[in-house]
Amino acid sequence: MYKITFKDSASKELQRLSKSVIKKIVFSINELSENPRPNGVKKLKDSNENLYRIRVGDYRIIYVIDDGIKIVNIRRIGHRKDIYR
Repeated sequence: MYKITFKDSASKELQRLSKSVIKKIVFSINELSENPRPNGVKKLKDSNENLYRIRVGDYRIIYVIDDGIKIVNIRRIGHRKDIYR
């Protein structure tokens, strides 16, 4: 099992969303604790870190996996039109 941690800005981004979207995103984040690389995960290329992203409807969750200490750090959560800027 991986421990889930949030960057402060990511938790604020999550709080700004509607309750129905928050439910779906929290469910997907909880699934990451069991399998941090689920089907459909993409590794982002233009980054110095090992960033990954998963899709939840029109929203994206961007995160980093540290396999050594078994942590998934959520970096950004947002709508697909804004998340990559």
